[in-house]
Amino acid sequence: MKTQVKTTCNRDCPDACSIVATVEDGRITQLAGDPDHPITQGFLCYRTSHFLDTQYSRERITTPLLRSKHSGKLLPVSWDEALDFAAHELVRIRDESGPESIFYYRSGGTLGMMGAVVDLFFERFGPVTVKRGDICSGAGDAAQLCDFGIEDSSDFFDLQHARSIILWGKNPCVSSPHLLPLLKDCQRRGAQVLLIDPVHHKSVQLCDDFIAVRPGGDFALAMAVARLLIDDNLFDPEATTYCDHLPEFVQLAQSRSLAEWLGEADVSETAARRIAQALGRDKPATILVGWGMGRRRNGAAIVRVLDALVAVTGNLGIPGGGSSFYFKRRGAFDSSFVKGTAPRTVCEPLFGRDILAMKDPPIRAVWVTAGNPVAMLPDSHTTVAALSSRELVIVCDHLHTDTVDLAHLVLPTTTLLESDDLLGAYGHHFLAVSRPVVPPPEHVKSDLQIVQGLAARLGLSDVVAGSAREWKQRMLAPKLAELGISVETLESGSVRNPLAKEVLFADRRFATPTGRVNLIDREPPSLATPQPDYPLLLMALSTERSQSSQWARPQKGLTELTVHPDSAAGIADGGTGELQSVIGTMQVVVRHDPLQRRDVALLAKGGHLREGRCANALVEASLTDLGEGGALYDQAVRLLPL
Repeated sequence: MKTQVKTTCNRDCPDACSIVATVEDGRITQLAGDPDHPITQGFLCYRTSHFLDTQYSRERITTPLLRSKHSGKLLPVSWDEALDFAAHELVRIRDESGPESIFYYRSGGTLGMMGAVVDLFFERFGPVTVKRGDICSGAGDAAQLCDFGIEDSSDFFDLQHARSIILWGKNPCVSSPHLLPLLKDCQRRGAQVLLIDPVHHKSVQLCDDFIAVRPGGDFALAMAVARLLIDDNLFDPEATTYCDHLPEFVQLAQSRSLAEWLGEADVSETAARRIAQALGRDKPATILVGWGMGRRRNGAAIVRVLDALVAVTGNLGIPGGGSSFYFKRRGAFDSSFVKGTAPRTVCEPLFGRDILAMKDPPIRAVWVTAGNPVAMLPDSHTTVAALSSRELVIVCDHLHTDTVDLAHLVLPTTTLLESDDLLGAYGHHFLAVSRPVVPPPEHVKSDLQIVQGLAARLGLSDVVAGSAREWKQRMLAPKLAELGISVETLESGSVRNPLAKEVLFADRRFATPTGRVNLIDREPPSLATPQPDYPLLLMALSTERSQSSQWARPQKGLTELTVHPDSAAGIADGGTGELQSVIGTMQVVVRHDPLQRRDVALLAKGGHLREGRCANALVEASLTDLGEGGALYDQAVRLLPL
């Protein structure tokens, strides 16, 4: 018998696609995009389209695994044995050293709201140590909160009102594929699309112009644009009424000559004028701010100066205008039952270093869910050292990751096709539920079921009691209930968050202390630059096939490094070399691309450390200027022949 079931992708991606799964005799045989969903529009990305390879992979973990004290191997055990062990060890460590000796680490492997219930459990069990900062968007989050008091965007389809769309550090072909039909529609309506990026990628084909800025030179380019706007008198005459620090912003732009700013950005005056024209004359203009730029030590300043350009040109609060970095995906939901109390925190980008340094008490136990810190976080080998030296490491996952290799106990969890959850999106304002397309394998549990089983052993059953459906109902914000939106409403079809504004800041009032835009008024840390001994800057990027380690299937052979032919150290296209940083080395297959800048070295994101494909093994742990994000793209490297 053949049936079709709709669910929602819960992976770390802005699109949160609505999936139509075909099920035959209890097995999923096909995945397709939901043609009725306004954003998904009937197609899925390559990664989700091929997720059945993971769903039915022989490598999938389908039973609890406990590391044997005798053989040192992870061996199958029952759920009772697994949860009894976890409960006993967690209580023992808490009683001996206090709850702060337990570190609960939850990352973005699933974006479902049910993770908040797991947060609640560890808060009530402890509260225990948790993470702070954000490896992906910490700088951008902090930047927009500083500038506007909130981070959100105008409606997804408001872009149709724009005359100019600037993709600043954004590659929608890979990172936001469901933005592509809208961008093409905007072009048919007469809008121009500009792309600014240090990397030449597939999205160039979509755009009317491409500007290859120096890595990290985006701040300098924006300052050059600001000087041109000032010289041509293209600031909004009313900007003084809704912007703080406008004179200081002007002074900052004029602190260097146009030639100096352009030199630092490595961009021509003609290109900078094209951007100034788009923002100042060809309005309304929207900047779609990419996430990768924030992963630099001046990352927050880059996002802040883009916010400022949009503000001073009058492109805020109008249809077709804005600085869009993020959609407020949790804004419709209520997770206030989690109070956010913690005795101390571990900075996520400094994961390994912080764990090793903590004393009085030391971190003795680590619980990992929805993440693979060994591959995800910089300085992988220090992360390995930190985890491998802990007394207890418990990992919840459905894949055998590098982090699972270090676990004492592995608890198998559900996949995105078995998820029962509530979801927003950070690329649009539509709300959704995920529901199990098929039941999970017999010995697999959801994170909710795992903590409920643990809570029953620890006298905390009442804290996390309730079915997934009951928790979904609880987390729907009261305002949604007043508007007649229920779990059943979300199950019946796509629903746009009615609490989200069609045009953000239409009243030109902002959630800052003064109610005005807080313009950047000081220069950030200097951009990272290649050194004579390490002349390239490493960037590990999402690809159509691999967004992160949760998508990366086991692979054979060396990973591919893409460089300009002049930067290939004499290695032929297809030849092998060694990529080196000050903390690590990696053997690679070298691919030539004459369209790339000569100062970048490009790898695919998400490779496994055990396969020698993990770029983060080369990346030093360092922080962005705000938000405690990871400065992942500032690592200088060199390529040598083998």
